[in-house]
Amino acid sequence: MTAPLSVALIGFGFVGSTFHAPYLVTTPGLELKVVASRHPQKVEEALAPFDATARVIASPLEAATCDGIDLVVIASPNESHFALAKAALEAGKHVVVDKPFTLDSIEARELARLAREHKRLLSVFQNRRWDSDFLAMRSALENNLIGEVVEFESRIDRFRPQVRDRWREQALPGSGLWFDLGPHLADQALVLFGPPAEVSATITTNRPAAQVNDWAQVILHYPAQEQQPALTVTLHASMLSAVPTPRFMAHGVTGSLLKRGADGQEDQLKEGASPLDEHFGVDNDPLLHYQSEGEPAALATPRGTQARYYADVRDAIAGTAANPVSPTQATTLMVLLETAQQAAVSGKRLPLALNDDERNAWSQRVR
Repeated sequence: MTAPLSVALIGFGFVGSTFHAPYLVTTPGLELKVVASRHPQKVEEALAPFDATARVIASPLEAATCDGIDLVVIASPNESHFALAKAALEAGKHVVVDKPFTLDSIEARELARLAREHKRLLSVFQNRRWDSDFLAMRSALENNLIGEVVEFESRIDRFRPQVRDRWREQALPGSGLWFDLGPHLADQALVLFGPPAEVSATITTNRPAAQVNDWAQVILHYPAQEQQPALTVTLHASMLSAVPTPRFMAHGVTGSLLKRGADGQEDQLKEGASPLDEHFGVDNDPLLHYQSEGEPAALATPRGTQARYYADVRDAIAGTAANPVSPTQATTLMVLLETAQQAAVSGKRLPLALNDDERNAWSQRVR
């Protein structure tokens, strides 16, 4: 049997402790050996239900370059992603970076170059590619249930009128709602439809005490081509939505799709569930398929499988699977995120400045 990959996890805040640690300690072939955190007791208590332990060190840089570590997972604040990933790659480690990949496309392309130079896997934790709601919508579109899609809407809306005392809501590089939820919304759109021709956006601050943006509406514009009609994709995120809004809506030339409820894996993890639990990822809220007449058909929603990400990373390192989120795809996403910011400031539609590899990195898309 092949020895398990030794893993160092940098950062044990909400994302590191809630998402990465449970998936790392329950994925066969991975062994969490080191955690970079200033709170060793928190790490010990979080790993105890999984019968797992790890050496806790205070220095993120030491964890990124630690001897005997095969894979470094970076779940620290966004502004630290580039420096830590660079150090890990230069030390010969495989690297997973939590979203957003970097602060901009310049950093993203440099990390992609380093990964190629050092022949190491570099991937980004876009876990919501394996959300139940997205899997349901993707399957329906791939099976052409509503014909050519002309309008698609994706929303992650919350009601948090009070600004929290956390770095994501402070005036720091990489903070704000667009860099928090935007990577999920935009990555899912890219998986489905590939890069748009142009982007327009409104990204603003609505809560009086907010230091950074807490509302975003970004429009991806896809022109008509050959036998395909034009497509408009709306990405929406808000911190002031007390009314439940649909997670997804899609309208095509032969019908519509509606997914009201969101994937529940995050809530399950926050409640202490294990990814190995029997009902983990189960979503009983159906995808609704509307046609011209009659009641909508309720289609069963697939089980969410975010844990598959790390299984795919393990297999990609072994050379038996593709990188689940390649550096080229991650760089495309960074270009989209920063172009939306520029469009919001200018008030104009802007094209994406992609190279051919970045534009062609989405061969499995629906459109």
